[in-house]
Amino acid sequence: IMEDDELVSLSTGKKFKIPENDRYGVCRDVTTFEKLNRIGEGTYGIVYRARDKITKQIVALKKVRTENEKEGISISSIREITLLLNLKHKNIVELKEVVVGQRLDSIFLVMEYCEQDLANLLDNMTTPFSEAQVKCITLQLLRGLAFLHNSFIVHRDLKVSNLLMTDGGILKIADFGLARLYSIPQTSMTPRVVTLWYRAPELLFGSTKYTKSVDIWAAGCILAELLAHKPTFPGKSEIEMIELLIQMLGSPSEEIWPGFSELPAIKSVYLKNQPYNNLKHRFPWVSEAGLRLLNLMLLYDPAKRATAEECIEISYFKENPHPCGPEMMPTFPHHRNKRKSSTEHKMVPSKRKE
Repeated sequence: IMEDDELVSLSTGKKFKIPENDRYGVCRDVTTFEKLNRIGEGTYGIVYRARDKITKQIVALKKVRTENEKEGISISSIREITLLLNLKHKNIVELKEVVVGQRLDSIFLVMEYCEQDLANLLDNMTTPFSEAQVKCITLQLLRGLAFLHNSFIVHRDLKVSNLLMTDGGILKIADFGLARLYSIPQTSMTPRVVTLWYRAPELLFGSTKYTKSVDIWAAGCILAELLAHKPTFPGKSEIEMIELLIQMLGSPSEEIWPGFSELPAIKSVYLKNQPYNNLKHRFPWVSEAGLRLLNLMLLYDPAKRATAEECIEISYFKENPHPCGPEMMPTFPHHRNKRKSSTEHKMVPSKRKE
């Protein structure tokens, strides 16, 4: 049993010091990195821009939160480390290694460094992304999701502040603190995941049986946000979120969503009768193929929602304007390292406030 920097023998109950040579295992000491500046705060830790003193490489150094854990680091942090060490994809942020501080519970993740996050860009850019650029971003997001979902991983916290961008135009899905392996048949999971604006209707209505479809819903919200240059469903509460969904997509019903009437929260929510889907009115400039994609990603029934692979094949990405290449994405050097914490993005950002 570990207590501070000592171990307690299970056989004798006596404490003994951990040998210095064994304390860190194969992990490097965090002092081999020079912290340059703080660049943000993820779901489960503070993030710094840092330089590896040996290789001179710039990295992101994420300190894992432990202050509320009486018995070491949190399960969520262990989950993130385990998942990321086994995930290698161009559109998923790379965990390079794990390093440690002077205390056994002082743990840092060494991640690849990305110059900006999508939320910061949307908050600060004066000219919205072109549709070709929106398609480029969305395709990369869908490719990353397809890889995750084929690995039976659901991210559960997709939002613009968890999508990082490199100066080469490459999108990286980040912050896996809430990610989970999912199973078939479905097992129960907490419904209070995903930042409110991107939370799928099954979660808003209290379902604990859900799969990768919650990520597709969040990705649909992100696509709509990129097209409109403002959040799609900026509700301040679950009740307001449901009202916004109904205004945009019409009222859910047992007919279009089998099993809807059995969801836990359905009896405690008043549902306005609104029979119309208003996506076409909200996005009059988007092509029929684009509207079809939005509708398939934002279906009430999670069983009918498109998969990431199906979304990639939709004709929207094959028609004019075609997606630009990542190398043609704009760079924003003056916006670097201005990231807000993820908690700040749960409220309405000032420049995107409706």
